[in-house]
Formats: sequence, C-alpha cells, structure tokens
Amino acid sequence: MQMAYDDAASRPSATEEKLNRGAGILGGETLGPGLYTFSSSVEISSELKIEGISTDTWIFQVAGNLNMAANKQVTLVGGALASNIVWQVAGNVAVESGACMEGILLVKTAATFKSGSSLNGRILAQTAVTLDSSTVTQPPPQRRILAQTADILV
Repeated sequence: MQMAYDDAASRPSATEEKLNRGAGILGGETLGPGLYTFSSSVEISSELKIEGISTDTWIFQVAGNLNMAANKQVTLVGGALASNIVWQVAGNVAVESGACMEGILLVKTAATFKSGSSLNGRILAQTAVTLDSSTVTQPPPQRRILAQTADILV
C-alpha cells in the first residue's frame, strides 16, 4: 500500500487545466484521463463522470480530504475502468449514505463508507476502513489480447 501511495503522490503536479480543478468541487463535471492535483480537499457534490477508453488512466492527488455527498455517484463513460482510476488522498475519505464511488482509494488516514454506499474498486488505508452496510466490488482485471505473428512464405 505504501509503495502505491508514494508512487501516486510523487508524480509531478498536474498542468494548469487539471490543477485545483473547480477549486476542489467536482460535481457536475466530465473528466478525461490524466493527472489531477488538488492542494486542499475535494468534494463530489453531484454526479461526476469519468470518460475515456479502457486503456486510459486517471490519478487524483488530494492533499486534504475526499468527501462524496449522499446519493451521488461517479459514472464511468466510454469504456473507462474503475481499475484505472486512483484516488491518492492525504486526509480522510468519507462516502455518504447511498453514494456510489469508482476507483482505487489509497488513503493516508481513514476511509468511511456510510449506510447504503458502494465502491467499485478497492480501499487501502493506513489507519482504518469503516463500512456501514456498504458494498465493495472488486473490478475485473483488464483483459489483454495477445496477437501471434507468423512468417508467410511466397
């Protein structure tokens, strides 16, 4: 867990467009692949769409807490996979009742999922994970198609 957390945290800060996007309020947006850096907390206050193809990746570096409002959801669009979304959070994660989160949570302190909330992904926290009648579903691994080559004699 520590190696994955350190790897995500040590990546260079995002470019201007993806630096402190929306002042940390991410509801109502559609985000493409890339690195997003936040120097404070992040609030998902309404539906957040993550759009891309199955080989795209998203890394969210959050210096504060990550909070998701009740009955809101992160929606994957265009083939985006939860297994390619990383939330590196220096503070706490709180997912309120009925909210649906996507991705891998690497949490420096604690993660709390309240009643009826869910995660399609994984939770790794250094202090504690609290699940109150919540569901965590591990996303399937990426499938790779291997092509074989052959010599053709003419």
